[in-house]
Amino acid sequence: MKKILIVDDSTISRMMIRSQVLAKYPDCVVLEAANGDEALALDESEAPDFITIDINMPGMSSYDAAVQLHKKYPAARMAVITANVQKSVRAKIQSLGIMFVAVIEKPITENSIQKIFAAL
Repeated sequence: MKKILIVDDSTISRMMIRSQVLAKYPDCVVLEAANGDEALALDESEAPDFITIDINMPGMSSYDAAVQLHKKYPAARMAVITANVQKSVRAKIQSLGIMFVAVIEKPITENSIQKIFAAL
């Protein structure tokens, strides 16, 4: 059974991603965290196969959270979700040394979630 971890401070974004994931993959286990600290606090037994992470969240730097999540769950693939489409932000994401499957722009739409599904 696949597990997906949704890391986003927006309850609405998490709800949209969760509902779309479960509509397409009803057997998928969906884990949620409102920030990087919550995501990193998950029990090791909850290792996700796939992670979506918002790049602009309060608390721990989302870039640091992405790196630490990659270290904790090296087999998990990751999609970055951001409202910031500047080239410098995309370059920073690429420089993290993590294999990202997609950079998804906000607001979250059904089409953007389909990009995530393509990587599941």
